[in-house]
Amino acid sequence: MAATEPIRDKKQLKRLAGYFLERGQYRNYVLIVFGTYTALRISDVLRVTWADVYNEKTDAFYTYIRLTEQKTGKHSTIALHTQVTEALRLYLPHREGRYLFTNCRREEQPISRMQAWRIIHQAAEELGMSGKIACHSLRKTWGYHAWVSNKVSPVLIMGVYNHSNDAITKRYLGV
Repeated sequence: MAATEPIRDKKQLKRLAGYFLERGQYRNYVLIVFGTYTALRISDVLRVTWADVYNEKTDAFYTYIRLTEQKTGKHSTIALHTQVTEALRLYLPHREGRYLFTNCRREEQPISRMQAWRIIHQAAEELGMSGKIACHSLRKTWGYHAWVSNKVSPVLIMGVYNHSNDAITKRYLGV
């Protein structure tokens, strides 16, 4: 299996998110935005519930989420970028279940990792995007753009990915 690549061109990233927004597929639109801006693994993204991001009593979105990463067991606090909250605000009236990425056939379950892959991969192919674009591309995309912008410390990026040195992070991000 070939390694996935980050989406290096910001225009292509906007096209991918816009692909779903134009079709009124808010869940899939939020999947792209949320996955990119949180840099979480897809297994953690899919487990996020509405209660994690939205306070029903105050009718407001949280500015961060707290979760335990499934793979590492690490407790993480992740700030929710304004792009994420704007996407969630669009999606809120259309939500169908407890999870952000609810399985339409089983409302009490999130979509599977395989279904998330199909959603992302099919759209990328339809848009003619080059490279190996899949779920993990979203996680890598945040790091790639943070790295090349020189606005985020490499140490912070390494910490997000739990890498022991910058050479590993550079190889992971395809820099």
